[in-house]
Amino acid sequence: MSLRYKLLMLTWLLQFVNYLDRVSISVAAPSMMKALHLDAGQLGVIFAAFALGYALMQLPGGMLSDRFGTKALLVVAPLLFSLFTGLTGLVSSVSAMVVVRFCFGLSEGSCNAAVYKLVADNFSSKDAARAHSVWLSALAIGPAVVAPLVVWLLVRGPWQHVFFFFAIPGVVVSLLIFLLIPPQVAGAKSSAIERAERRAHWKTFICLKSTWLLFFGYLTFSIGYWGFLGWVPSYLSAQRHIDLKALGFAASIPYLFGFLGLIVFGTLGSGALHRKRPVMLAAGYTGTAIALYFTFTADSPALCIAGLSAAAFLLYGSLSPYAGLVAHLAPEGARGGYAGFINTGGQIGGLTAPLVVGGIVKASGSYNGGFIFMISALLIGAVCFAFLQPQVSRRQVPLVNAQA
Repeated sequence: MSLRYKLLMLTWLLQFVNYLDRVSISVAAPSMMKALHLDAGQLGVIFAAFALGYALMQLPGGMLSDRFGTKALLVVAPLLFSLFTGLTGLVSSVSAMVVVRFCFGLSEGSCNAAVYKLVADNFSSKDAARAHSVWLSALAIGPAVVAPLVVWLLVRGPWQHVFFFFAIPGVVVSLLIFLLIPPQVAGAKSSAIERAERRAHWKTFICLKSTWLLFFGYLTFSIGYWGFLGWVPSYLSAQRHIDLKALGFAASIPYLFGFLGLIVFGTLGSGALHRKRPVMLAAGYTGTAIALYFTFTADSPALCIAGLSAAAFLLYGSLSPYAGLVAHLAPEGARGGYAGFINTGGQIGGLTAPLVVGGIVKASGSYNGGFIFMISALLIGAVCFAFLQPQVSRRQVPLVNAQA
């Protein structure tokens, strides 16, 4: 197996385990709410605690990967997020749960930019969308696997067992990365000269219009994405009255369509539509908004799941061209920091979504207002990427030509 394929395989495995741990709480949420007497507002705060920790570590994680190399981050982070996954099953109060999930977010957020840097350092700008679509597919497959597995665990034991079980895979992944990724392809420690160059890159890209369009485009996308990821199982259970045994399969169907979307968009973003990735994103966000509107206005559970599946196809599919754009626009000497900065915008959206959606559900007793909030954010994101397209076409920012 070539080195590049080995890197993609290990990156995919890391993100798969990452999402097993991250999404398990969404599927276990109905059981946790009953056992711990939580309302939707409190659950939203718990979700937001993770998002806050995850957001705060985006930029530091990227800067650490530029400074110490990606391998160090990719080895340490799984050990830490496995620890806090297990601790989730040991706490029973809202305050303790918020602290643990905040620390869990910090640990998972520390390695996110490192993954973008690893791909950008080892794949060309044109190939980046396809390469990213490979590891990003774990973001769809992970939730699809989690839903029936968590339901299976819940039927056979208390909700705490879910988190004890999911604390194990991260340790295994950390060991595999330590043994199989050579240090020289994962970024060695940088010199003082390289650090000075990175500071110069920062001064340049922070002033570019393209940087801020990408930042706010990803922020608004993440409101839709994290609202979708965090609240779909509870929505299907509470408002569509799909019982626990059916929930595992029903909640998996949209994520399978999400996997298909990643493959389709990744292929197009590295092929015929390579120079039209902002337009792809604008169209994807608009289509997702339409699908979400169809979802909460559908008059049957089957049509609701069809709408969620269409939304997942477009929502997850949009991740590939977005990641390709990050590789395309990132300055070569500060790829980790650039990815961390853009991802910080995304996680601000990720923090906003659970708080606002949870508050709306608590206040109104319905998820419809939450869907309207997500739809509005996605339409704003579509406008951001529509304005970004002319800048990419005019090449007002440098292309990244990584070594293949």
